[in-house]
Amino acid sequence: MTAPVSGPAGFARDAKPMRMVIVTDAWEPQVNGVVTTMRNTARHLADMGHEVTLITPDKFRSVLCPGYREIRLSLFPRHKVARILDEAQPDTVHIATEGPLGVAARAWCLRNAFPFVTSCHTQFPEYIRLRAPVPKSWSYAWLRRFHRPACTTLVRSRTQRESLQARGFEHLQLWPGAVDTNLFRPRGKSALDLPRPIALYMGRIAVEKGLESYLDLDLPGSKVVIGSGPNLETLQAAYPAAHFMGPRFGLELAQLLSAADVFVFPSRTDTFGLVMLE
Repeated sequence: MTAPVSGPAGFARDAKPMRMVIVTDAWEPQVNGVVTTMRNTARHLADMGHEVTLITPDKFRSVLCPGYREIRLSLFPRHKVARILDEAQPDTVHIATEGPLGVAARAWCLRNAFPFVTSCHTQFPEYIRLRAPVPKSWSYAWLRRFHRPACTTLVRSRTQRESLQARGFEHLQLWPGAVDTNLFRPRGKSALDLPRPIALYMGRIAVEKGLESYLDLDLPGSKVVIGSGPNLETLQAAYPAAHFMGPRFGLELAQLLSAADVFVFPSRTDTFGLVMLE
């Protein structure tokens, strides 16, 4: 079976069909939990009979994000975002990210006194602090201002909700996510032919993931890393004994996860990563 997925505002399967707009700066070809969550949410909502309009970076001129070339930042999206929202005539708007598209959609909602939902998937202040000398208090102040007008801000875990409440965030509700349990289930150990025990990390290969903490460990057996990202080449060169397998998807990914003996997720900045459920 497929684990249950609620919509942007927790819509039940028997809810009256609605026109929904989901706005996300994180989108394909990026490979991360936010992209996977929003893509699957849109698909499930459509299957439930809702009309879903996605506002994503592939509809806009964009530039590479400095220091993180996998991410594209939409350029001057305000007017086009407003036109898409005007044409969609939505019943509900879910702003999933705080990037240029999210800012443009938020401005449209405020200008039209239109209630909206936001979500807070990641700890961006911690991510930014690892890349630049920006005080976390500044970043949290900006995020607090961004999310304050929303009717509801969806968060990934109780711990994240408590952390954000302590920083002055309001109207927080849990939206922990789900995965396809037909795909992600025990599938035996044959997919990895390496000395055991096998420790495996899956996710982006980036500074905020704390991979050095894992790769520096003196462990018996084998270390496996699945994924891609800006730090991949650097870590491959620094840890030649580890097995870097690049990005994997679908059934192959599920088989590799099943074949490992230990799942490792050393990030100190993530919330409730989708890879943990997988």
